[in-house]
Amino acid sequence: MARDAALPIAVRHLTKSYGTLRVLDAVDLDVQRGEFLTLLGPSGSGKTTLLMMLAGFVRPDCGSITFGEREVIRLPPHKRDVGMVFQNYALFPHLDVTANIAFPLRLRGIGKAETKQRVEQALELVKLDGYGARRIDQLSGGQRQRIALARAIVFEPRILLMDEPLSALDKQLREHMQIELRQLHERLGMTTVYVTHDQREALTMSDRIAVIDLGRIRQIDTPKAIYERPANRFVAEFIGESTFVTVNVDSRGCSFNGIPLTLASQPARKGPHHLMIRPERLTILEHAATEGVNLLPATVTAAIYQGDSVLVHASLTDGSNVSVRASASARAPLVGENLNLGLKAVDTYLLPADESAA
Repeated sequence: MARDAALPIAVRHLTKSYGTLRVLDAVDLDVQRGEFLTLLGPSGSGKTTLLMMLAGFVRPDCGSITFGEREVIRLPPHKRDVGMVFQNYALFPHLDVTANIAFPLRLRGIGKAETKQRVEQALELVKLDGYGARRIDQLSGGQRQRIALARAIVFEPRILLMDEPLSALDKQLREHMQIELRQLHERLGMTTVYVTHDQREALTMSDRIAVIDLGRIRQIDTPKAIYERPANRFVAEFIGESTFVTVNVDSRGCSFNGIPLTLASQPARKGPHHLMIRPERLTILEHAATEGVNLLPATVTAAIYQGDSVLVHASLTDGSNVSVRASASARAPLVGENLNLGLKAVDTYLLPADESAA
């Protein structure tokens, strides 16, 4: 399938309520042609409801969904030219692999010869050549996931929707399949919308990520921007491990508990802010002054050996607890030891203390 055959998606003011519960709250979203966009959020955030609306299985209370130039709100699922991979795969246990994959082709009246060719091509794409005669109960979890994917792409849809398709797999297989799905997307070029609550999965696979909470998109951007420059505290806490300490910004600059801090860029607003500290951005300084690095005095509260590294827990001067990883080959800090933690100016990122200003 050529990438230019993929369709862009435009969602406008999509709203859905169940009684008094607002599941989606006037959502606007644009998915670019051939893009891999992930809907990421906690359970109950509205991400799966949004995906099911794109698929046609849930009808919104109001709003618009267009695929290319076509409004699809009133179209049933089978007329939307959308491939769907469900969380439980939804394979037919009484049919063999070939019959499962061929099912959407039969619905579309594709002839036997072409169906056979397309099924073989789909099996080759998902690296399961020769599995056509297998029963579904003879397949592993990873193989079932691939068959579900093959069934979703066999009729060459212009949009592919995936609802947490890797959640049932073990960690090692899930990480392997993340790479395979990403490579398959690059080969096929379908516009893909993927739902997950796994932040690392979203960072690994996506062109862009839409972070959803309480029925609203809190931020949509590239994985790098989402992780390094979250728009608000919810996004910062949901993606990655973070500690937040209060700093003050005034006409003289930024300071933490009386300690001046150098920032890569000054915030527009004065007053209190949250300093986001990620463990991997901290270092243990051997010297009190290092150019371009902010110094944070701390006291070690725990040092945990973890094989390739030592996880050090420390308390800052305001009582905040932070974590930093030290090399396992270096001297492990002792509990109660005072040390200086370093945070580069480029990693000294502030969020407004007032969330409404984010």
